[in-house]
Amino acid sequence: MRRIAMTGGAGHIASQLREFLCPDVEHLRLIDLKAPESLASNESFFEANLSDADAMRRALEGMDGIIHLGGIPHEGEIGDVLRVNVLGTHNLYEAARENGVGRVVFASSNHATGFYPRSQTISPLDIPRPDSRYGLSKCWGELVAGLYYDTAGIRTLSIRIGNAAVYPNSERSAAIWISARDLWQMVKIGLTHPDIAAAVVYGMSRTDARWWRDELAERLGYRPEDNARDHLRIEQANESAVAAFFQGGGFCEPDHDGHIRLRDRDGLVVPSGAPS
Repeated sequence: MRRIAMTGGAGHIASQLREFLCPDVEHLRLIDLKAPESLASNESFFEANLSDADAMRRALEGMDGIIHLGGIPHEGEIGDVLRVNVLGTHNLYEAARENGVGRVVFASSNHATGFYPRSQTISPLDIPRPDSRYGLSKCWGELVAGLYYDTAGIRTLSIRIGNAAVYPNSERSAAIWISARDLWQMVKIGLTHPDIAAAVVYGMSRTDARWWRDELAERLGYRPEDNARDHLRIEQANESAVAAFFQGGGFCEPDHDGHIRLRDRDGLVVPSGAPS
C-alpha cells in the first residue's frame, strides 16, 4: 500500500494514526471538510464532502487503499446520518470501484452491537444489535463492504472500534479501549493481509473485561501491545440503569423507556430473571 487516502483526515482518530502511517506509506491523502493543522512532507489535503459523489471520485484518484474514518461520529438526526454516514459510505465505495481501489479499512463501531448486555460475551459472528441511528449506519457500512467484495472484489476490514480516546476514563471505556498503536496494527492488517475479503473484527487493546471474543482478529495476526488498565484514569462514573446494563452505555439511553428487555440469539424474548 503505497498511496493511502484517509477520510475524516482532520479528526481525532486520524491525528493519532498519521504518526504511524506517514513513515510506512509513500503518500497519505487526508480527505475532510477542513484542513489539518499541519501536513508532513508526504501528506496532502483534499477538501471533499462524503455526500458529494463527484468530489469523492476525484478524491480517490490514484489511491491504492482507503482508511474510511469520515462521517458523523455520534448520534444524530436521521436525515444527517443518512446523508453523511449512509450515502457517504455508498459514495466512497462507488468511487473506490471507479478508481480501481482494492482495499478499504472501514471504521465501524462497538455501537453496532451496543444493545448486548455487559454480562454477555459476543463475537463478530453474533447478529448486530445497534444502539442508535449512528450504530445502524455502521451496520450498513459493514454490509456495504460485503456487497462491494461480492460485486467488485474490493477487500474490506471493518473494525468495530471500542474507545479510541487517548486514555480510558471510565470502567466502560476500559473494557473496550484501543490505543493508537494497537489500532494502527489493525489498520495495517486491513490494508495488507492477503486473506481478507469482507471481515469484521472488534478493535480493542488488552483488557480484563469479557465483553468481546474475537478469534478472527487473532487469526489475522493481531497482537495488542497495550493494556487498558495501565492507562485508566477514572473521570466519570455515573450511569443510568439502562446505560450501565448494556455495552453501548449512554448511546442506549435516548428514546429508551427504561424497561430492560432481553432477547436470545434467535430473536425470541428472554423471560425476566432468565440468563441472557
